[in-house]
Amino acid sequence: MQIINSVSALHSIMLEHRSSGKSVGLVPTMGALHEGHLTLVRRSAGENDLTVVSVFVNPTQFNNKADLERYPRNLENDVKLLNEVGCGVVFAPSVADIYSGEELAQPFEFEFGGLDAVMEGRFRPGHFNGVVQIVSKLFRLVQPDRAYFGEKDFQQLAIIRHMTKSLQFDVEIVACPIVREASGLAMSSRNARLTPIQREIAANISKVLFECRTFVPNKSPQELVIWVENQIESIPELRLEYFEIANINTLQTAKSWDEPTVGCIAVFCGEVRLIDVVRCS
Repeated sequence: MQIINSVSALHSIMLEHRSSGKSVGLVPTMGALHEGHLTLVRRSAGENDLTVVSVFVNPTQFNNKADLERYPRNLENDVKLLNEVGCGVVFAPSVADIYSGEELAQPFEFEFGGLDAVMEGRFRPGHFNGVVQIVSKLFRLVQPDRAYFGEKDFQQLAIIRHMTKSLQFDVEIVACPIVREASGLAMSSRNARLTPIQREIAANISKVLFECRTFVPNKSPQELVIWVENQIESIPELRLEYFEIANINTLQTAKSWDEPTVGCIAVFCGEVRLIDVVRCS
């Protein structure tokens, strides 16, 4: 496994692999790796000749500077884990390697077709511009055949697919199922910031989501949203930011169960913001 930090070194490695006709898989991450990330890497390693994993805490997708500063970082441990699951190249650049001063000073803009106006986009202005900015850069640098993303970030996945089509990247977007802890809590790098007690409390998020599906189709989507809101708000240690039942394709609020839907939620446990998603219909 090779560990590189510069764009020039990445370019040389990718040129070498491309010239030999090898397929390339890309797993973009912000580090603080957990089993969810490793599942993506294992799948990529099984489907490609070479797997590149980027480890980069992208500043342009954080609308909260304090959240950026608190985001967990442990490159040494990340490298150790990646070495065990078939990663071929770890790309761990600095901010200066990726962005010019002008790029950092001037907001990146992209046409999302309305996909950014709901849920995460409503509460994290500018977030998805930063996501598209970094992922499009990585696609151009690595030129992967396939790129792997987890379904927990469901809105992000929809936006990456839209970006790939809009910017005409020849990349297959591979969606991978959510990996959960034994309690049902969706795995996230942010879970490392939870105390043991908070971890137990946060497991109620997935419990409520799993239970809510048992009311489909007896409750309307609107009634089910209210039920979930009441359940989460009844737990004093949790603070609901949003729960939406959305159309899988458009991400707009679902009106009935006749359309394919997902339930997407964002909840604060203490100061830690957690998201999760379940298929509803």
